[in-house]
Amino acid sequence: MSRRGMNRRGRAITARRRRRSPIVVAVEQDPRSTYVVGDIHGHRAELLDALRAVGLADEDGAWAGGTDHLWFLGDFVDRGPDGIGVIDLVRTLAAGAEAAGGRVETLLGNHEILLLGMHRFGEEEVPSDYGQRSFARSWAMNGGIATDQESLTDAHVEWLTSRPVVALVGDHLLMHSDTTEYLGWGTDIDAINAGVQTVLRSDDLVEWWEVWRRMTTRYAFRGPEGEQVADLLLSTLGGSQVVHGHSVIADQIGVLPTQIEGPHSYANGKALGIDAGLFVGGPCLIVNID
Repeated sequence: MSRRGMNRRGRAITARRRRRSPIVVAVEQDPRSTYVVGDIHGHRAELLDALRAVGLADEDGAWAGGTDHLWFLGDFVDRGPDGIGVIDLVRTLAAGAEAAGGRVETLLGNHEILLLGMHRFGEEEVPSDYGQRSFARSWAMNGGIATDQESLTDAHVEWLTSRPVVALVGDHLLMHSDTTEYLGWGTDIDAINAGVQTVLRSDDLVEWWEVWRRMTTRYAFRGPEGEQVADLLLSTLGGSQVVHGHSVIADQIGVLPTQIEGPHSYANGKALGIDAGLFVGGPCLIVNID
């Protein structure tokens, strides 16, 4: 039926349409936050204090972060008094977070590779044209702690070797080392993680050493070409910012570790360093990347 009619004078009229009230949809903001932690190097007490300060752990060291997410970027061990204690704390927090609807996840750092390599190969010489090399030698030179090796169990080894080395969390590409050497295992995140885990489940000393070597490299995103290098990595693996540990912020910007108060954004914002040098007196940074 037409909405148009005629009035008494024969003029066309249009039926008035009833105005509809606007539809308002209430969108509840996601209360969950995502935090990232850098290199702990055996400093369990300092880590626990920092977690309590941001409300992610209670006084007993249990998870208190609810549905929040917490990512560790590796280097739990060496250079500090209780690397295995740090690993045990992280595993306890992960179980508590899962029960509460949150998440605690972990990437491997180069010092986890060193810990596992020392455990598996010890003083066995790595075939090389560059002089004597062994995991035992590198472990001793890089702050290896005897009690970490003594306390390492099969359960620790199994847990560590199943950890990834790279992750994409939202728009952030998380990795331990500020390097592009990860691309040596593949050009996507799944391939890289699978490649490293395959090596860590093998007895190939040369390939193990290659994992250690690649993950000790650093500073890929510094200098005049740093942004371009970061862009290349991000365009390959995803994300808009690399978040990494490994390289101490104080060394990068030329200040004392005690002067560090937050993460270091550089490469025109394409890279974010969060290793404040806890083992040399810097703070334990817990960075909210939301």
